Amino acid sequence: MKGLLIRWLFLALAVMMAAYLIAGIRVEGFFSALMAAALLGFLNAFFRPILLILTLPLTMVTLGLFTFVINAFLLLMVSGVVSGFHVDGFGAGLLGSLVIGLVSWLLSSFINDKGHIEYIVMRRGQNGRWE
Repeated sequence: MKGLLIRWLFLALAVMMAAYLIAGIRVEGFFSALMAAALLGFLNAFFRPILLILTLPLTMVTLGLFTFVINAFLLLMVSGVVSGFHVDGFGAGLLGSLVIGLVSWLLSSFINDKGHIEYIVMRRGQNGRWE
């Protein structure tokens, strides 16, 4: 449960970062970012798999790049529901989905299922190999 809450917070931070980096995305406050992250997480959990199955041939032809279009579509859906979170168009949604996906993946990769931060320390041993 703790891991889920931390990932939700990281997704909200990713939404805020996308709003900072992309001119077509606006967030009016951290609460709006939290609500957008919650709805985006819900849509990614329940509707994204259905959309991926329905668009599987197109996703295969584009070597998986069509998933960014699906993510942009979901981001536009969230923008229509959450007040205080605005995406101006499909281009901004596409760039926003790239930024949100990358930042969220980077931040979540350090969190395990129990909510603990994990990282690996690599040291060079006496034989010159990394341990």
